[in-house]
Formats: sequence, C-alpha cells, structure tokens
Amino acid sequence: MTPSTLIEPSLDLTACDREPIHVPGAIQPHGLLLIAEAAGLAVVAGAGDLEGRLAPDWLGRPLGELIGCDVAALAADAPLGGSMAAPMVETAAERFAVRVHRAGDHFLAELEPTETDQMTGAETLAWLDQAGVAFERAASLEAACERAAVAIRTLTGFDRVMIYRFGEDDSGCVVAEDKAPHLGTFLHHHFPASDIPRQARALYVRNRTRAIPAASYDPQPIRPAAYAGIDLGDVAVRSVSPIHLRYLRNMGVDASASISVVKDGLLWGLIACHHDSPRLMPPGIRAAAATLAGGLARQIRAREEAATYRERLRLHGAEDALLSRLAADAPLAQVVADNKAELCRMFGAGGFAYVRGRAVESAGRCPGTPAILAIARHVAERGGGDVLATRELSAGHLPAADYAAEASGLLALPLADDEGVFLWFRPEQVEEIAWAGNPNKPVEGVLNPRHSFETWRELVRGRSRAWGLEEVEAAHRLRRSLREVRQAHQLRVLNADLTRALAEREALLVQKDVLMKEVDHRVQNSLQLVSAFLALQAREASDEPAVVAHLTEAQARLSAVALVHRRLYRDDQVQTVDLSRYLEELAGDMKASLGADWGSRITLDLTPILIPTDRAVNVGLVMTELLINATKYAYGGAAGPVGIALEQHRNRLRLIVADEGRGKAGSGSGFGSRMMKAVVARIDGEIEFVDNAPGLRAILTAPIQDAQR
Repeated sequence: MTPSTLIEPSLDLTACDREPIHVPGAIQPHGLLLIAEAAGLAVVAGAGDLEGRLAPDWLGRPLGELIGCDVAALAADAPLGGSMAAPMVETAAERFAVRVHRAGDHFLAELEPTETDQMTGAETLAWLDQAGVAFERAASLEAACERAAVAIRTLTGFDRVMIYRFGEDDSGCVVAEDKAPHLGTFLHHHFPASDIPRQARALYVRNRTRAIPAASYDPQPIRPAAYAGIDLGDVAVRSVSPIHLRYLRNMGVDASASISVVKDGLLWGLIACHHDSPRLMPPGIRAAAATLAGGLARQIRAREEAATYRERLRLHGAEDALLSRLAADAPLAQVVADNKAELCRMFGAGGFAYVRGRAVESAGRCPGTPAILAIARHVAERGGGDVLATRELSAGHLPAADYAAEASGLLALPLADDEGVFLWFRPEQVEEIAWAGNPNKPVEGVLNPRHSFETWRELVRGRSRAWGLEEVEAAHRLRRSLREVRQAHQLRVLNADLTRALAEREALLVQKDVLMKEVDHRVQNSLQLVSAFLALQAREASDEPAVVAHLTEAQARLSAVALVHRRLYRDDQVQTVDLSRYLEELAGDMKASLGADWGSRITLDLTPILIPTDRAVNVGLVMTELLINATKYAYGGAAGPVGIALEQHRNRLRLIVADEGRGKAGSGSGFGSRMMKAVVARIDGEIEFVDNAPGLRAILTAPIQDAQR
C-alpha cells in the first residue's frame, strides 16, 4: 500500500487477521476512484490524480457527467448486489474502463487504464472456449490445473503463474506452475496459512480478481478524508496491505495478480501471477482470467465428485463380496479368521486385527499382540462405541510412537454386544514437505514479513495416509451389516438347535414387537397431548398476541423433537440418518402448520448427507428456529418466498435459510436466539447472517461428524 520509503521498518503481523483490508482508505495510483451519493449522484469524494487525468473540477459534479452514462439507469439494470460495467471513458491521453459499485448510500466508480489493441469479444470467447475444451480433455485434475496455469500465463503474459490449493488447515500448496525459464520453481512447495490471513481469504471469495501492477507505489488517499472509511471490498484498484507489499518485494516480485478458484461458494484455491517488473492486468484480461478460473472450478467439482462416486462404488462392491462370505453358519470369530485378508484389503490397510477379550486374530503388518490389546483398551476407554479414524495414532495414544512403522493410522470399529473390535492399521507414511521458507522459524516481538522463500524441507513422521469420509461411512455400514449377519446367524443356530423352542421364541419376538409398538404409540400420544395443551393455551390466550406467538413457536420446536421419535427411531438403525430426508419431512410438517399461503412459498434444495442422529436433531432445531424467524420478521407476518438449501463440502455441511424480505430483524436476545446459539455451539458450528439483497441469508456451517471422530 506504500512504497518502501513510507513502510514502517517493522510491521505488527500479530494483527494480520484483524487488519480491515476492505477499508484501506486509498487506491493504487494506476487507477482513479469517484464516490457519489446515491440520492443525488453528485461526486462527494475521490482518489487518484483526478485533476490531471480526468477533470480539474471533478468534486461536486454529477457522476454520470464525468463517466458519460446514466448511472441511475445503469444501476436499475444491474443484477442484485453486482457491479456494473459502464461505457469506456476517453481523455486526450488515456482510455479508461469503468465499473460502478453500490456501497451503502454511495456509488463508487473506478476507472482503470485499458489497452486499445485488446482482443475483440468474439476472439476472447473463442479463446476461452478452446481453453475450456483443453480442461475437459485433461486426463486428471493435476493435468487440468497444469493446463490452466499455461492458459493463464498465455493470457496475461506474467513471468510466473501458480495454481495454489488450500488444505484442511488453510495452508497452501502449489499444485501446478508455468514460468519463465530464468525463474526457480515453487511447484509442490507449501506455504503456511499465515501467509494469507483469514479476512483476505474471505475477500477473495467476495472479489475474485485482484491486480497489483507495481509492488512499490504511493497510495492515493480518498479525498476528503471524511470518506476514508468507505468499504472498497468490491473495488479492483483498492490499495492493498503494506504487509503484503513487503511480502511481494521480499519474494522479488514487482507485479502480481490473483484469481480466486471458488467451488461450491468456498475458496478452493488461487491462481497467483507474479512478474519481475511492473505490469498491468487490464479489466478485460482479468474478466477472461476469472472466466477461466470458473471453468477450472467446474472441472474440479466434476472430477472430485466422480472420484468420490468411484470410491463409493468400490467400497460397496467390496462390502457385497465380503458379506456373501460372512453369511455362513459359523461364529463371527471363525468367519473373520477365514476372511481377514479380504477385510484388510477392503480399506487399503497394511494390517488388520480382530480383538475379543484377550483373543487376537490378525493379518498383514500389525504391531505385537500386547500393543494390539492396548490399542483395543484405548478404543474402549473413549466410550460411545463409535468409529474412530485417525492418521496419527500416537497423538492420542503415546505408546503408538514405538510402532509407527506398522500402525501410525488406525480405523477402529467397535462391535455391538461385546463382540469385540475391528482394527485396521496403516503404516507410517514419511512425508518430505517442501516449504517456501521455514514456517516454524522463531520470531520475537514485532514482526516483519518473512524474507526467505528458499526451499525448506520438513520431514513429517508418525502419520499415515488419511482415511477418507467414504471409508468411514463404509465402516458404519459394515457394522450394521455385521449386526444383521450376526442376528441372522443366531436365528439359524436357534432354528437348528432349539427347534422345540421355536414357537416360544416367535411368541417372544411378537411380544417384543407389540411392546415396542405400544411404547412408541404411548410416546407419540404423549407428545400429541403436549402439543394439544399448547394449542389450547394459545386459544385461551388469544387476547395476548405475544403469548400466542411463544406457544406457537413452542409447538414448532416440539414438532422437530417429535419427528425424531416418529421418523428417525422407527428403524432399527438409529446412529445415522439421511439429513436431507429428515429436513424435508420436518419442513413438510412446518408447511402444514403454517398454512397453504406459506406452504407454497417454501422451497427446498437438499443434498443427501449421512449424519449421526443426534447432530441431525440439532440441525433440525436450528432450521426450525430460522424458519420461525423468517415467518415472523421477513414479510411483516405476510407470506413470502423462503428457500432452504443443504450442501456438503468435504467433511462439513452448510444449511442455508434465505428470504427476500426486510432483512435482519429482532434483537437476537430472545429465547429462540439463545436456544439456537446453544445448539450451534453444541455441534461445533458457526452461523452467519448476511445480506441476501434483498432479505436475510442465514448460513449454518458445521462438521458432519463430531470433532473427536
């Protein structure tokens, strides 16, 4: 944001994650900025050399007069929340591309110099189509990223273009690179998460292209200074953090640009462009690069979904083949002994062990028997009886460090009814990670952006190849299948050995079914009785609207709980549930209670997600509360459109409830809000309320599994 002469000798990097980079109060000198009031469209502030490059008397003049278009008409035709491209502005010396943004009560017009000999629209579309076909024909995701790097470098002319992918811990890795011959390589190098602070990643989703034509520049402040606090998050020529500029210069980079790769609304990675000397990236080139990044994001999504589908098919095929062998009339221990090699291969493990009591049956590469028994005790001490998947067993079980070569990774499947535990082991996968500079280098006090980007290699030990979400789901399915096989085996044994007691057993089973149905019936009757009492109280309190509203909300919350009992627990398997089916049925109940006017305006777009039952209950309560809030506040009591969406990204889910009404209402301190905050905290989630332009968009993000899993 400032040249080297204006940057402080040291910068406090501890504040990086708090720096308000969307309100820098200045722009880069290659562009111009005009700020006009939305009411009268008169220019009240600006930045850059407006007097010398545009008009000496710019302050106070109508914005449309300065940029040569009807701003009000332009805004009326713009998509909701979008930026607007205005006609080119030409002066005697320059030709500017113009974009207009809405920022609260102001319009922001940014002017950037553009080339006169740029490609025509038809040429650009033909080139983009050719590049998109190249992405589609790539043999793998890595090859598609490599082609994207080449295409972006051809388009922009930068010395180096890197495709940078974020990991689960927000660190990044360069997965593809195209560069000039004189440069060293960053391919497969890792960068720590601190290199791109959290708020910067959020801004990359909001504004998906950013260019810095020269890393050493004098920031052009907004004038008058009273307007310096305006949000420039959508402005391409906004000034950038001085920490980032120092970082670029430390890398030997004089010009840079970045294009976001956004998949399913989340930042998958970045396309980073570096140049050794100052270089402009005109708006037309940036737009073409953003289109390429969008095509790459679609290829990434398609290829990742295809890989997930193939893995699920493979696991289902392995399960079917194994279950056909497990259906034999033999004790489980004997069946496992006969099929332990297949069990080991099913999850791509190095070793497998079945532990029941002090007995151990193993296959492949495993620790010694005492170590296996200790691991089984460690799994049992966790409690809950759920699947445990870890790639770093020694982090929770210190003795595992002694046999990391055999069991750095563990997938543990406790069986029901004291049948023991299945253990799959993965050996240590020693990784040599190449970092661009030492990420662990100690620093003291006030920090400077790091100077060294020399390759620093870290040897990571004690970790195995990670267990995939599909593998964990397959382990859950295997436990259910084993229980069903075991139950079927027990029935066959009883039929063979206790034929005289068959009638008695059948009678007991019938009696049990009747009892369970009776219990279920009584519980449902009790819930219906409570609901009826609430409805009766609501009618009696008809003169007190606030009381009626609270009772009606209580009925809706009770419906969410009742649906759990009525729908989720009517099957034998209650540990996991299809969240989309549960939310669909819950929304159907709420539609019926809200009436036909609301029922026809509520739409659903739900992705099937397998989730533990207790987490499904909490997500259902949050959806109920958000829908109640929408019906209360969004349209002043009248019916209006409300959309409910459920999405999955890696191992997290997103529940979105959006309306097109008045926006956020209520104090957020009532019982419903407090209850919702407690429920969100219980599932380690986060809830965000953003402007839906118009209306309110509530987004719940939470892990699909509990954190300890």
